Amino acid sequence: MSAAELAIRARRAAFNRAIAEGDAAAIGPILATGCAMVTGSDSALIAGRLAQVKVWRREFAHAERLVYVRMPESVTVSPVEPVAMEHGHWQGTKADSDAPLASGVYAAKWRQVAGEWVIEAEIFTTLA
Repeated sequence: MSAAELAIRARRAAFNRAIAEGDAAAIGPILATGCAMVTGSDSALIAGRLAQVKVWRREFAHAERLVYVRMPESVTVSPVEPVAMEHGHWQGTKADSDAPLASGVYAAKWRQVAGEWVIEAEIFTTLA
C-alpha cells in the first residue's frame, strides 16, 4: 500500500470518527473548500465546505441522528496528478444501535493540497 493510499485511508478513518463523535469542526479540514456531495436517497447536491459542515451540525443536533460509516474497498492513486479515487460501502445506524437503517455504495475523489489529502467530491447511492 502506497503512502498516499495510507494517508487517504487515515483521513477517511478520521472523518468516520468525527461523524461518530458528532464533531463537525473535525470534518471541515478533511473537505476541500469547493467540495461537492451528492446524497444517496434524494440526490441533493451540497456544494462547498461551509455548506457541508452546516449540514453535519444540523444532523448532529438531532436526538435520533444516524451515524454514517464509510468503508473503503479500494483507493486508486493517480500516477500523474495529485488525485485519487476511493470506492466503498456506507451504512447509517442510530447512534445507540449497531443495526443498519440505510446502506449503499459511494465514490470519493481526493486531492492532495499543501501536503494534505482532502475530499473534492463524494457521491452516494442508497441500496438498502
